[in-house]
Amino acid sequence: MTMLTLNAILKVMKEVPVNRLEELYQFIHSLTPATKQTETLRKKILSFGGAFSDMSNKDYNDYLNQTKKSRTKLFDRKIDL
Repeated sequence: MTMLTLNAILKVMKEVPVNRLEELYQFIHSLTPATKQTETLRKKILSFGGAFSDMSNKDYNDYLNQTKKSRTKLFDRKIDL
């Protein structure tokens, strides 16, 4: 088996149909080290930005207050070990 060169791979990649480029990009990213995958994860996390934008300020503040109360109740308690 001959060793592939980057140029040989790039030539084949040029033949990929335009509608499949996103899939190819995601596949290539799945092969890269974890440090480079953090950028993909960061983009996924940021895609949730504005998820509460359709809530009124009052509803959003109520949500935040309830979340804080729940966290305090669940995680700020004394536990005997």
